[in-house]
Amino acid sequence: MSTRTSASVSTHILDTSLGRPAAGVAVQLAARSGRGADWRALGGSATDADGRCKDLPALPEGTTHVRLDFAVEPYFQKKQADAQQDAPANRDSGPAVFFPEVAITFAVVPGEHYHVPLLLNPFGYSVYRGS
Repeated sequence: MSTRTSASVSTHILDTSLGRPAAGVAVQLAARSGRGADWRALGGSATDADGRCKDLPALPEGTTHVRLDFAVEPYFQKKQADAQQDAPANRDSGPAVFFPEVAITFAVVPGEHYHVPLLLNPFGYSVYRGS
């Protein structure tokens, strides 16, 4: 929930290769107050069974930029290990994960809520400002 002096952020992840939420993905939140300011780590969470982070830390007053860091490599490694267990002949010699992490940076203004969904698959991703 945002206040008049701060912004707020929420996110969720949809694994578009499965058409399902991506559960168990660690998400870290950082903020800065000004384009040249240093990033301040605020903490993080992990996506629930619905692919949502419902408990991201609040943004400090004066935040102008936010960064969400998604640790997607462990999610894809687990998915790949589960698939190989079912069909070991389908092992691939390429990298286990093409995008091991996804970092999204965006500008915010006080009083606004920003919902930033991540649409994820093994070889690509996209984001947008949701509602």
